[in-house]
Amino acid sequence: MNNNMLFDFTVDKTTKTVLITREFAADLSLVWDAFTKQEILDQWWAPKPYTSKTKVMNFEVGGRRFYAMVSPEGQERWSIQKYTSISPKTNFKLSSAFADAYENPELPGSEWDLNFSEQNACLPDRQGTTKVSISIYNESLERLEKMIEMGFKEGFTMTLNSLEELLGTI
Repeated sequence: MNNNMLFDFTVDKTTKTVLITREFAADLSLVWDAFTKQEILDQWWAPKPYTSKTKVMNFEVGGRRFYAMVSPEGQERWSIQKYTSISPKTNFKLSSAFADAYENPELPGSEWDLNFSEQNACLPDRQGTTKVSISIYNESLERLEKMIEMGFKEGFTMTLNSLEELLGTI
């Protein structure tokens, strides 16, 4: 892990929002693909030792990703994400909720706003760095507190670390 990369994780209970900023030593196109292509997402979108298994993904406005985080014992925890806005290589938004295996959501859910920006791209002797800023708004304070109690910060930090490792290999 590159310790010089920015990483910030803030919980704001007054606005029911989690704010995450993370830099990756990779070009914008590669980081964007890692967040938007099923074959790459499934390689990192779960804290180890869990794995990610996508059943359906169509990355387009109105599309969805229906996936499970699978425990080493084979237990599946399903979620559904519905894409509400996409601005290629700069931003996408989605609604996210836990679900059962039949895509029935457990509401309330959360609203994710992901922003991507390239840093240092014009410096000839430096690899591009991509900053990802994520805002996760929860419809209820109770859901936000449940996320935190379930270890979201630790799990998502591990997940982003897995992405960083993967980016170094592709």
